[in-house]
Amino acid sequence: MKKLIFLTIILLLVIGCKTNKSTTAKSKIASNTIKLVVSDINETQKNKAYELGRRVLMTCNTSKFKPFTADEATPSVIQNTTQERLTKTCQRFRQYYGTFEDLKLIEVYAIKNENSLVFRYRALYSKNVANKELRVIMTSSNKVSSIKSLDWKDTFDVN
Repeated sequence: MKKLIFLTIILLLVIGCKTNKSTTAKSKIASNTIKLVVSDINETQKNKAYELGRRVLMTCNTSKFKPFTADEATPSVIQNTTQERLTKTCQRFRQYYGTFEDLKLIEVYAIKNENSLVFRYRALYSKNVANKELRVIMTSSNKVSSIKSLDWKDTFDVN
């Protein structure tokens, strides 16, 4: 009987330790990002993020892409955002989602250690088969450092 109680206590301690570790990992992610009030964001910054994100997705409708300049994006974004890559992506998007219509800003997060803002847009398409997200990450110098298209999730995930 004493051995059973002892094993139960050890088992509870092990489970408790694992729970604390996962909670700590989640709080590190949460402490690195701060959800901002959309209306508090500088209008110029919001407009720039919107226009640059919209420019990328409008390529799917027009098949024309005006490359980013050094004032608009980081060198890695300029290098990776090519007409060829966008054309491949757009072919899939048009087939599954239809014509791109617009972006709707849902929320903005600040990433403290990177000193950047994450603009989460819901991408609106003519077919309502799936909800897509366009994530535009802007640096403190107001340049795009990343543009990602993801399936929409109501909860923000850093990755």
